[in-house]
Amino acid sequence: MASWCVRAVRQSYSVVASPSPIRCQQARVFSLSLAPCLSRALPRLLCTAAQQKNGQRSEEEASKPEQSAAEKTLVEEKIQLEEQLKEVTEKFKRALADTENLRTRSKKMVEDAKLYGIQGFCKDLLEVADILEKATESVPKEEVTTQNPHLKNLYDGLVMTEVQIQKLFTKHGLVKLNPDGQKFDPYEHEALFHTPMEGKEPGTVAVVTKVGYKLHGRTLRPALVGVAKAPFN
Repeated sequence: MASWCVRAVRQSYSVVASPSPIRCQQARVFSLSLAPCLSRALPRLLCTAAQQKNGQRSEEEASKPEQSAAEKTLVEEKIQLEEQLKEVTEKFKRALADTENLRTRSKKMVEDAKLYGIQGFCKDLLEVADILEKATESVPKEEVTTQNPHLKNLYDGLVMTEVQIQKLFTKHGLVKLNPDGQKFDPYEHEALFHTPMEGKEPGTVAVVTKVGYKLHGRTLRPALVGVAKAPFN
């Protein structure tokens, strides 16, 4: 029926396109015969169009949940990647801080090795310096004269050796500590005894038994001292 209506509409178009009276009369007759056909077919055509439109709408609605699920998956993946990025960034920062701390410690160790690498050697030389000092102190000054040239030459040689070794100590950062009269410092002095002594303030060094030494500001050997204390009443 629908195909017959379509052919009828096409024939009506061809009839209307011709301007002759016969064609016009045929068109009127044909239109009268076509009217019942259109009245019956039009509702069916409208129903078909409505069904097609509803079908397209249902397909679109069915595709929306699929798109929503895909978007939800993408959002979850984004959150997961952001968390992984944050975790990796924190690990990188910690590793960078550990590396910087290790570099700082290694640098300080190298510097300390340069400064204090001769510490053991210096300790051994301190005994030599002590012997030279005791040797020069044991020589009576009144005997060191031109009348006793051998003793004078020996004494002068010992003094020159002592002066030269102290210069070498100073050159390499080794400084003598002779705290006579200074306030007692437990980081630089070692107290052997306490004794009351006139003219000495309590808590100060009264006697130096053995001088000490510092290597680049670090106490290499504390000075052995006696500390003054308040006299008995």
